[in-house]
Amino acid sequence: MSLDPKHVESQGIRPATVDVADAQSFASELADAARPIAMRYFRSALDVDHKADESPVTIADRTIEKMLRDMIASRFPAHGIYGEELGIKSGNGLTWVIDPIDGTKSFITGVPLFGTLIALIGGEGPLFGLIDIPATGERWVGAAGRTLFNGEPARTSPCSSLSAARFYTTSPETFVGEAMEAYRRITQGVALRRFGGDCYSYGLLASGHCDLVVEAGLQPYDYMALVPVIQQAGGAISDWDGNPLTLASDGRVVAAATPALHAEALALLTTG
Repeated sequence: MSLDPKHVESQGIRPATVDVADAQSFASELADAARPIAMRYFRSALDVDHKADESPVTIADRTIEKMLRDMIASRFPAHGIYGEELGIKSGNGLTWVIDPIDGTKSFITGVPLFGTLIALIGGEGPLFGLIDIPATGERWVGAAGRTLFNGEPARTSPCSSLSAARFYTTSPETFVGEAMEAYRRITQGVALRRFGGDCYSYGLLASGHCDLVVEAGLQPYDYMALVPVIQQAGGAISDWDGNPLTLASDGRVVAAATPALHAEALALLTTG
């Protein structure tokens, strides 16, 4: 089931078009609708199921995604949808990529740093991305040449050296084999290491509170919304080989406050 716009053109389907500002405003409506559902279930007694990859999922994840998909299908019926819990719906050139609760492990253990991720992607990559943190009321939106944090401009820090960098990763457990060796090379050279955070770490990076985030094992719904948020705030984000993140990326992500810091991190990640 392809989401590649070139594929839909080859099939004789007219690619979808959209008013980006209208779609971005709609994304905020989606996030507004998701917040009260997340908070209804947060820090409540929940049954936790485990998917095939052993990652946890709750009724909150599924309820939010079902609602978001219904809202998108009603407003933009021609668009594709790629969600974490309910899979892929093919469209004709534009695809909403959604993660109803990024950081389910945080969510089920009472940590308030989980978020809802929403992006709209086209043939040239994400048109915009949104990170919403229901428990704190914080929201980052990257689009149209800028990133806004709760409506105010956000900028990454000027940090350009690994030795001065404040580093985040969600968990060292995600690094295995050669990836663990790369992780060690990075962390031995940074000024400060912190863990946890999931998508919240990238919001902190966009607002200049940390400088470098390195992850492995992510899925497109984990990272597509992050790309515009980081880039439009002045940072750089890619896979570990320096390539742009796409739906086909391998899940290894490096985001940095400046291109210089990004380049230094990439050099260590690819050593050997």
